[in-house]
Amino acid sequence: MVAPTYQPRDPSSTILYQVVTERLETFLASIDADPTAKGLPSYVRTSFRPTSSAASSLTAFCGWPVTPVRIKCCSPSSVLAKTQGRCKKRGFCPSCAGRRMAETAAHLVEQVIPWVPIRQWVVSVPIPWRYWMAASTHLMAQVQTIIRRTIHQYYVNQAVKQGYPREQVQAGSVTFVQRFGSSLNLNLHDHFICLDGVYLDRSAQGLKPKFVKIAPPSDADIAAVVTKLSQRVIRKLRQLGYLELDLDATTATGYDPLVDDAPELARTLSASVQQRIAFGERAGQQVRRIGSGFGYEGEHPTLSGPRCASVHGFSLHANTHIPAHRRDQLERLIRYTARGAVSLERLAQDENGDLLYTFTRVWSDGTMGIKLSPLELIEKLAALVPPPRVHQVRYAGCLAAHSNLRRSITPTPRQRGIEPSASPVSSRWGWARLLKRVFALDMEGCPRCHQGALRIIAAILYQPVIRRILRHLKLTADPPPPDPGSLGARTLRLDLGLTYLG
Repeated sequence: MVAPTYQPRDPSSTILYQVVTERLETFLASIDADPTAKGLPSYVRTSFRPTSSAASSLTAFCGWPVTPVRIKCCSPSSVLAKTQGRCKKRGFCPSCAGRRMAETAAHLVEQVIPWVPIRQWVVSVPIPWRYWMAASTHLMAQVQTIIRRTIHQYYVNQAVKQGYPREQVQAGSVTFVQRFGSSLNLNLHDHFICLDGVYLDRSAQGLKPKFVKIAPPSDADIAAVVTKLSQRVIRKLRQLGYLELDLDATTATGYDPLVDDAPELARTLSASVQQRIAFGERAGQQVRRIGSGFGYEGEHPTLSGPRCASVHGFSLHANTHIPAHRRDQLERLIRYTARGAVSLERLAQDENGDLLYTFTRVWSDGTMGIKLSPLELIEKLAALVPPPRVHQVRYAGCLAAHSNLRRSITPTPRQRGIEPSASPVSSRWGWARLLKRVFALDMEGCPRCHQGALRIIAAILYQPVIRRILRHLKLTADPPPPDPGSLGARTLRLDLGLTYLG
């Protein structure tokens, strides 16, 4: 059997790269045509445009090979093309999202989540509220806190029914905030990776915490939880002025501060939530498909599947369960919840220049994907960029950093497969270490003797030699020129410093 080999990615060959580099300035010019328009916020623009550093010059397309290095173990030295640093954007960069997904999953499985049963709770809110939460980080945090506390309260109540003191039990969860749907629409919803039970705090007796397993929730339990959290969120929205007070129906007040602060962004987010187009020739129209509301206070929850219920436009799904010993399944689940918004494999271009984005599953009405123009794709991507300084992964309960139980329940060195006397493993996962874990690609092992480790013996820094080596390796020798309207275009330079294999 031939061992898998690593093939560097060529970002310029992707459709996403070509669309953004060719059409970004046209899209921004169409928004800025109105002299009174404020345009998109700077954090959205910088998700497309490069900054002044060379490592970020490709923004959503980082990974350009620039620094060949000589490596050696038991045979004559060979040349490996190293790549530039990540652009570290939080929007839709496929490379950064892929690394962040794998690194987060590995970190949680190895160093945070204890060896106990896990259950995933997925909560969606009504469509208009997705826009409100995406437009206000303060509102999003408050709604997430209400939902998380309601789910934790369910676990605590079940433990109390078994006879455990309420003040001595703690639930735990890790929340992943997803802003996107399968059709590149703005669909803000939360994935809660919850411990399927609670920990009993026995520190007063000098003992370690004890895990108390809870019986799987029934359909009636799920219906009760979704009803309770919907009522609490509706009450909070009325207090904040988003919904009318003293009305049976949940009627919106029209309160929308984002319209005054960033009207173009508000228009983009609103259209994305409604599966419509905000700008251009098809402004206001529905997104083209390929292939074949609010409730009142007395509404009863509807069961739509095993451990899946909806009420008042809220949806709760809690049927995904991972046993304690299946850490491989847990890591795959976390990779799914932490994945990026855009899949390059599902993006194609037809003969007319339109972009086809296919779904992994066919919708109930037969829709297999959507068709977008290049400018419409950029508009959809702009709506998916998260605001700055807002955490997309949140820890709560006994898994929170300030919890007095976290140090006692995290995986032990034996569970992680390392000797207790060994030096501690860094929490930062290098690229070579992640490739070995996810794709079984050993970048540091010698491909000849399969025993020694490759070591860097030299870095090629002379540009003519670099170009010759990259051409010999059938890689593009020069990065593309920056967009004339991009930030930092005048200061772009090629950074050829030595980088390490990890």
